[in-house]
Amino acid sequence: MIFGQTLGKFLKKLLLSLMGVIMPIYIYESMTMEGVVSKLLQQLGAQIFPIYSYVSTEDTSLHREDAIELEYLYYDELTHMMEEENGELVAESVKVELVAIDPERTRSMVEGQAGTFTPHTRQYITNLDAFESYDDLTKHFYIIDDVTSVEEGEINYQELLKKDLTISKEGDAPQILLYHTHSQEGFADSVPGDDNTTIMGVGAYLAGVLQNTYGYKVLHHLGKYDVESRDNAYARSLPEIKQILDENPSIQVVIDLHRDGINEANGKLMTQVDGRDTAKFMFFNGISKTNSQGHIDYLENPYLQDNLAFSLQMKLKADEYYPGVARKNYINGYRYNMHLKARTILIELGAQNNTFGEAINACDILAHLLDMVLTGQ
Repeated sequence: MIFGQTLGKFLKKLLLSLMGVIMPIYIYESMTMEGVVSKLLQQLGAQIFPIYSYVSTEDTSLHREDAIELEYLYYDELTHMMEEENGELVAESVKVELVAIDPERTRSMVEGQAGTFTPHTRQYITNLDAFESYDDLTKHFYIIDDVTSVEEGEINYQELLKKDLTISKEGDAPQILLYHTHSQEGFADSVPGDDNTTIMGVGAYLAGVLQNTYGYKVLHHLGKYDVESRDNAYARSLPEIKQILDENPSIQVVIDLHRDGINEANGKLMTQVDGRDTAKFMFFNGISKTNSQGHIDYLENPYLQDNLAFSLQMKLKADEYYPGVARKNYINGYRYNMHLKARTILIELGAQNNTFGEAINACDILAHLLDMVLTGQ
């Protein structure tokens, strides 16, 4: 009897999962039969072998969970379907929980750390011409997720490095939006229930440095989209972030700040910069292209090349000024809400076994890198 009930639940769950694929595909008649079959097989595999959804590759973050979970993809399809003819999105309003972050308390938590931050001058010069092939160049700068691939010429390094990403610091309106799709990401010494000690507290510190040291006006959005579940966090945040940008047309830079998740058996994402223990970080790109579907038209990103230019220029600055602190840039096949502004960057700062102080130390470097790229230094 128990076996029969279990089997019944399994079949029901499998049916619902398959319908989750079939219905959006039915709406999008342009999807190829190969894409339909591939997606069905992915869902079938995930139901029969749950670990399929969490296969890790070299230096792969737990961010992949959100990439492989196709619920985010389904939401994009369904909301796309719900758009009115005038282009306005018709979707349920999202209830956002706002929290109180105290930047001064954040700073006091790391007082007494070893040394103070002094911005570096250039230590090295990267010569792209020294790489023998496009493949060697790509492997040097990127980790490409199994779900997608990059063909020769799809990343034009010379063109990306020539893109002008500079902005003006003039005016009183916000120029930078900083937010957290995954607000619940904490560190090894985070205090349960205290947002000041999580990635949101780190974001408050980064916003403070950008404002007080470099003169930018930063809007730090404290919406929470992953309190009960990480599933669909990108989908839940999208209407809110779009509204913020619509209401603040002065914003030219969007930063989605995360904390990564790693296999702790592989060590710790930490290095020393001028005697300070500093969490390593990684820049992340979604390119709206998978091996099974090719370029995903309904995940259009008109700013893809700008996004790639932003992360590449940040990576090169990091390598030249602070060698060893920036991991390889990561490329995944979906979009991650990077389609709303040209200068959008997703940052994975440290991991679950880094301390809060190590993440704070990395913010001083990130702020310096951002200022160099945004001022054209």
